[in-house]
Amino acid sequence: MAVQWVLVVHALLTLLVVVSFLCGQWPIFQGTIVEKIHYFITVGAYDYFLRFVGIVFGSRGRNAILSVEQYCCDRPNPTLQIIYFAIVGVTYFFIAKSSFVYIPGYYISGVHRYTSFLAVGVGVLLFLLTSFSDPGTVTAENVSGYISVYPYDNIIYTEKECYTCKIPRPARSKHCRVCDRCVARFDHHCGWMNNCIGEKNTRYFMAFLLWHFFLCLYGTVFLGLVLAGELKNRKVIYILTVYYGIENSFSGLFPHVVQWLLGSFNTQILLMVFLAVVSLLLAGFFGYHAHLCLTNTTTNETFKWQDYISWKRKLNEAKKSSAALKAGISSMNGEGKPPESKWRMFFHKSLSKNKEDAVKDNMYDRGVFHNVCEIMCPLSGRLPSMDVKSE
Repeated sequence: MAVQWVLVVHALLTLLVVVSFLCGQWPIFQGTIVEKIHYFITVGAYDYFLRFVGIVFGSRGRNAILSVEQYCCDRPNPTLQIIYFAIVGVTYFFIAKSSFVYIPGYYISGVHRYTSFLAVGVGVLLFLLTSFSDPGTVTAENVSGYISVYPYDNIIYTEKECYTCKIPRPARSKHCRVCDRCVARFDHHCGWMNNCIGEKNTRYFMAFLLWHFFLCLYGTVFLGLVLAGELKNRKVIYILTVYYGIENSFSGLFPHVVQWLLGSFNTQILLMVFLAVVSLLLAGFFGYHAHLCLTNTTTNETFKWQDYISWKRKLNEAKKSSAALKAGISSMNGEGKPPESKWRMFFHKSLSKNKEDAVKDNMYDRGVFHNVCEIMCPLSGRLPSMDVKSE
């Protein structure tokens, strides 16, 4: 039992670290231990490592580490793409080697030898399509078309020029410092894809996330059915209850069944846990981006709106403080108005507070149907006169 609890605690800690690393910067985790772990993994630990390298190896060692960082984070490189292929290939290899020998089984047919390979192949194709598709590069030739389909809202987007490309910057676009190009309806730069996610490939990115969620879920269920079939074929429940006298109940059988599975099928158990955790992370990531698509917002705009609303609230607070100060000075000079009813003052303050409160006013949100259509059929592609060229 002690070994089982160690495995459970290890799995929970691993899940916490993975979730913190991938999702710790999401607004829902703000102020939680998940955000703190994310900061330590992405910033704090690296700072301590740089200090250690500087003390042990001096400035040359530190500069070498910074050069590697610049290559990995500030320039296009296939490092994460290679890691993706390694993860997919190694995982599929271990599943095939450890579990294909048990199919066809009691609950699963031999056709899954081929459907699993097909499912992985489709996932790889979606990965390649997202990685090498044009995200919607803005150039001098097509910038006028992008300006026409994405008007400025004069809130988070105003007319300005891209300092690097020296062309007008359409609304919802951004110059990616990694790819060194302006991208229309910029969402984010994805290191896994080694590409930006923008107007033209958001649909492929969403398909990639959804398909890989189902792929991991499929792998988890497949392995679970393989193990359930082996429990049935080897009559484990029957042996435990009849020969060992264990109570035929879930609470009585569960620890012994788990112990038998860990002893006989530890590879399958580890693969199941890994695929289940990844499927949960992909579900959360897909859900977050699906919400953005349904509201016609991008990841980049989410941060812009947060900054705008924070600035607007601070401005409103400054105005209220200034008005209160003026009212205090006027009352001291005997110029104040007659006192109002407390009830009237309460309702007046409530109404004015709601009226002046900073809110998100997204002019690009045109309803769920039109928002989905914009993802599936980008606006720039609907203009026959627009010659969209990639750099």
